[in-house]
Amino acid sequence: MTEIRTPRLLLRRWNDDDLAPMADINADSQVMRWIDDGSVRDLDETAEAIEQWEEEWDEEGFGLFAVELLASGEMAGFAGLSVPEYLPEVLPAVAISWRFGSQFWGQGYASEAAHATLEFALQDRGLDRVISISRMGDDASENIIRKLGMKSESEMTHPVYGFPLSIHAIDLTEFQA
Repeated sequence: MTEIRTPRLLLRRWNDDDLAPMADINADSQVMRWIDDGSVRDLDETAEAIEQWEEEWDEEGFGLFAVELLASGEMAGFAGLSVPEYLPEVLPAVAISWRFGSQFWGQGYASEAAHATLEFALQDRGLDRVISISRMGDDASENIIRKLGMKSESEMTHPVYGFPLSIHAIDLTEFQA
């Protein structure tokens, strides 16, 4: 079982107990406003997403981690890696992403989880390069991307929703653990 411990977090594979808290996160319009068309997701859509995330683990050897607070055991959201197949212009890239419940914002959890995920990608999984795809105007995500040391690489338009995206990247030679 793949797990990463940081000073405050446990990044781990998904289990049945994660469905309800992740569905609550996905049902929050504040959380979802920068994701796809901004629509919230229900319990069934969340279950389907978790199933897909677990399949990516099995197929790729990486995926999205469930993120749990070590102090309380609360499920706070996710951070991890995925192949951004919806954006063929960047392939064969691997993208880092995160999503946390709004009650966990502003406490450094997303940055901590993203840094651990990036280290996992470059040092454990042997990836030479990782990208991040963010929607223009998502300042909170842009801040985390800067903290990771990622550099702006290009801008493009989301192929389905038509809004502008910013692509950032970092390679193994630029990463500082």
